[in-house]
Amino acid sequence: MYLEAFADNPFATNCWFVAAEGHDDVVVVDPGFYAPKLRELLRADGKRVAAVLATHGHFDHIGAAADFCGDELPLYIHEADAPALTDPAGWGAGLDTPPVPVKDVRTVLDGDVLEFAGFRLEVAHTPGHTPGSVCYVTDGFIFSGDLLFAGSIGRSDFPNSSGQDMLTSLQRALTWPDERELFPGHGPTSSIGRERTTNPFLKGM
Repeated sequence: MYLEAFADNPFATNCWFVAAEGHDDVVVVDPGFYAPKLRELLRADGKRVAAVLATHGHFDHIGAAADFCGDELPLYIHEADAPALTDPAGWGAGLDTPPVPVKDVRTVLDGDVLEFAGFRLEVAHTPGHTPGSVCYVTDGFIFSGDLLFAGSIGRSDFPNSSGQDMLTSLQRALTWPDERELFPGHGPTSSIGRERTTNPFLKGM
């Protein structure tokens, strides 16, 4: 498997590149910053973009999406977070961020299945951090966005966050197999099993 993370940005947000073994097409998850740099990295590795996915609508995860997607690439995002692209203030995160006018937005819902770059990804709606936060789940790994990190969990104190929804989403995450690798929105990789046994925020769940 080809896997790279670009996190050299003010929020240390992971932008993930992933492709199945032998595939030149990659899935790009959460293009938050520096679209020209992302394209440069992909060109250097001889990769081309098959799909662009957003785990949620915060600017540090979608800020470069309009530039990166351009006229050709669609952006996949949950329908509840799609308003963050055009009206972030009205969407209600309480963040003073500009619109991200992606030309081709394709909304997803819980249970949708996407197939790109040799992978089959299932959309798991995991609200709490934002109303439309999702995880993209495969047989081997999970893009967890800002739901679950190595040793921590996402914030639920934004105006449009929900602590109760976050709790429910974390409980859902703990139903996934222990061996499933975790590719979070910030910080190092982990696994469901490691977080189940070591993450202090998950104790007692």
